[in-house]
Amino acid sequence: MSVTATREQVLAHRVRAQQLDRETGTLTDTAVLDLGAQDTGPDGGSWALAIRGLPKAEAVADDLVLLWTLRGAPHFYRRDDVPSVLAAVAPWSDRDAAKRIFDASKPLRAKGIGTLDALDTVAAAMRSVVSEPMVKGEVSARLGEPYVRFCRPCNSTHLYEQTFRLGATRAGLELEPGTSPPVLRPIVGLDRDSEGGREPAGAMPADAAHDVVRGYLRFFGPATAKHVAAFVDAPLAEVKAHWPSDVIEVQVDGDPRSMVEGDLERLLADPLRITEGNTRLLGPYDLLLQARDRELMIADPARRKALWPVLGRPGAVVEAGEIVGMWRPRAAGQRLTVTVETWAAAGAARRRRVEHEAERLAAHRGLSLKAVALT
Repeated sequence: MSVTATREQVLAHRVRAQQLDRETGTLTDTAVLDLGAQDTGPDGGSWALAIRGLPKAEAVADDLVLLWTLRGAPHFYRRDDVPSVLAAVAPWSDRDAAKRIFDASKPLRAKGIGTLDALDTVAAAMRSVVSEPMVKGEVSARLGEPYVRFCRPCNSTHLYEQTFRLGATRAGLELEPGTSPPVLRPIVGLDRDSEGGREPAGAMPADAAHDVVRGYLRFFGPATAKHVAAFVDAPLAEVKAHWPSDVIEVQVDGDPRSMVEGDLERLLADPLRITEGNTRLLGPYDLLLQARDRELMIADPARRKALWPVLGRPGAVVEAGEIVGMWRPRAAGQRLTVTVETWAAAGAARRRRVEHEAERLAAHRGLSLKAVALT
């Protein structure tokens, strides 16, 4: 079965799949928590959930868990889903694990140590010392070579960063939200065996809802295996080996892609209309901006470079699936100014919609809105 879809249908499908078109929701029915809501920066996971209709993350904190998972980034999940999430985000093989920890794999290979074995060693060391909340730096200095390196910015020797992050999750450790430097603690509510440890991450199968390959197709489809591999930071061959069986081919502007067959009706639904409810100020690391086909989202290379710089990402202004501009916040005391650069004429209706979202952002931060500088 082959289907043809337009770019506009794909973008609208993503907005609907990621529930950016709704005003209210619950923890249970917030879909992005299946794949994780990345919590990077002041407008991270909590804001991502808020613009999908949830109260501030603090209001549901007991039901959320913050873990270092995909790409080593911190993500919010439902606490009840932890066992399945741990299985879903675990590397599939030594080759996969080596790719995910980047340059940390080289000294391991030189010593003949398998990457999964190394992660298990790191996890065991972490479990042995973290029985209560502990600052990251206190946890890191527990192993020697080949697990550590000299860090020039820190002027100290500690674990490779990605090894540390993936090892912490494998050890059953969560992050305390809002801590800097990060504070780790044993995952609250995670079952532990009589020896004080737990089954290694990945020892049990993940629920389909948390499968990362299926999740990318669900939230970003139609997509290719290369897109998924880039999102997960996994080898392409591993992604193809874990490809779902219930996918169909969809042609998008002549480009063959795949999506889960059950999502086809949503893809072919009527286009979104630009309304106040379909205008959003997305945080720099919102799930919608994690798509790996940026050229589909923004045709202009200069605008893509501006929205996704190497350092200092802005947020994105999205209207009915289209990215129409960028924004940056500036807090001074108890007041917030939001500077917005739009890529088309900013009429009165757009200004009203953007100001409404800026008011929401200020309230979410516990501030008052000073101004919206719209250009």
